[in-house]
Amino acid sequence: MSSPVEISRTNPTCLLFLIDQSHSMTGTFGGAPGKQRAEGVAEALNRLLQNLVLKCAKADGVRDYFHVGVIGYGIKIGSVFKGKLAGKPLAPISEIANNPIRVEQRKKTVDDGAGGLIEQTVRFPVWVEPKANGKTPMCESLGRAKETVETFLTLYPDCYPPMVLNLTDGRPSDGNPLAAAQDLCGLASSTGNVVLFNAHMSSKPVAPIQFPSDEDKLPDNYAKLLFRISSMLPPHLRDAARAEGLAVDDGSRGFVFNGDLVAIIRFLEIGTRVSSPVR
Repeated sequence: MSSPVEISRTNPTCLLFLIDQSHSMTGTFGGAPGKQRAEGVAEALNRLLQNLVLKCAKADGVRDYFHVGVIGYGIKIGSVFKGKLAGKPLAPISEIANNPIRVEQRKKTVDDGAGGLIEQTVRFPVWVEPKANGKTPMCESLGRAKETVETFLTLYPDCYPPMVLNLTDGRPSDGNPLAAAQDLCGLASSTGNVVLFNAHMSSKPVAPIQFPSDEDKLPDNYAKLLFRISSMLPPHLRDAARAEGLAVDDGSRGFVFNGDLVAIIRFLEIGTRVSSPVR
């Protein structure tokens, strides 16, 4: 970015998530017993969307600092939103706040203020449901992301650069995604190019590699390809990663290999932080 850009209701930014919904997402993180990857990704995204709503909530309501979309790709490609949001590739955050699929009651352990822990019942809005069926048409999903972001940029040409986060556990079934990723990242507002981050989830029981700067440390050609199509971490995100205890440098990219659920949550939280003030 050439200079800091203020995010406002009249000049919002775009957050777009691409989630692999192929059959292999029925597998578990690291091959260990536990949540299916499809379930873990859905839960992580629901928590993130709730946090974005809270971040934008002010005394006068939820302010539309962000337009957010979630595109699933598997047996079908398209927005995962339902109800009043159905078919919308992007929606203002206030519309998302008002239109979850449902609100669940969940238990949460919290500090009781006296050195102990108590269980509380909390509301948990659900916008994204787990789904795992079909192949992995990643190239087509990146093309859909390009169309979505391109439309947004015609409306907000001076916005904070849009961010696209892709979460996948398999090889693309429709070819090499390099050209589609380059087309997507070639889009730009007046303040900078679109940022593309990728998170890979695997069934292999090996430690995650988070925000690497050298593809030689990655174990296979597919991981190296996802690394190459991932944008460099902007300076403020490098600072955010360091604050989380991660070792990053000037060449680090927005890529996580073999991410477990904890790494995926961290990836989403760091990847969606913005350096710009909002008003």
